[in-house]
Amino acid sequence: MLDRLNQALDHIEERLRDDLDPAELARIATTSEYHFRRLFSALAGMPLSEYVRRRRLTVAGAEVLAAERTLLEIAVRYGYGSGEAFARAFRAVHGVGPGEARRTGATLAAQPRMSFRLVVEGNSTMRYRVVEKEDFRVVGRGARVPLVHEGENPAIAAHIKSIGQEALARLARLSDGEPAGVVSVVTHLTDSREEGAELDYWHGVVSGAEVPAEFDALDVPAGTWAVFENEGPYPQALQYLWRDVFTQWFPSNPYASRPGPELLSVLPSADWTTARAELWIPVERTGE
Repeated sequence: MLDRLNQALDHIEERLRDDLDPAELARIATTSEYHFRRLFSALAGMPLSEYVRRRRLTVAGAEVLAAERTLLEIAVRYGYGSGEAFARAFRAVHGVGPGEARRTGATLAAQPRMSFRLVVEGNSTMRYRVVEKEDFRVVGRGARVPLVHEGENPAIAAHIKSIGQEALARLARLSDGEPAGVVSVVTHLTDSREEGAELDYWHGVVSGAEVPAEFDALDVPAGTWAVFENEGPYPQALQYLWRDVFTQWFPSNPYASRPGPELLSVLPSADWTTARAELWIPVERTGE
């Protein structure tokens, strides 16, 4: 898997001045575009589109300083329709406009070319199982919130608080399926998973009961799920669990993520300093 991801990176380098088709990159990596974007974002720490933009402007920066072409020629060469658009993008990456950089020989920022490799850290084992699950329903309340990679998500915290303790207690009593208890459900998240991207967040339970008027329902189709478990500091261990799934488990297992809700069940300690978690990720076999 990592070898094919690196072949996709080679393809990007060979075509920095062309329109890059993410679907073609996914074909090179022999996976779906959905999974490729998500895996790239997890491994690279930035969306695919941001990496391509930074690589283009890194190479373009060298041409700006070389002064062998006009700034407009360089702009067109790297896919910008005008000198103004190129200048804005250039400044966003380098902190200085291309004209000033050429006049003063300014120091520019560089996005190094990436390559992926597997690094084994520690001796811990990632606990997981694969579950075939019939269609089910999540009963609870949903909200549109921004993605936060580290630390507490204030929008999610406010949403849960708005439900109220009494309603949460009534909700918990409706749980009758896996994962058990009150769960966090994330759906309609962008493939790249960039910080601040909006997603639908549900706080609810898996239940076959009739939906009370005070709650809503999210119907989830049948499918395959990879279920991961861990225990550690709250909330860092939960966020690291998601990171480890995409950076360690997917590259070394014959599965790819597929569209669908992700579910997280958390059993916190009495003081909420640690928690035991179960993360459900929708997956499909890659055929390997």
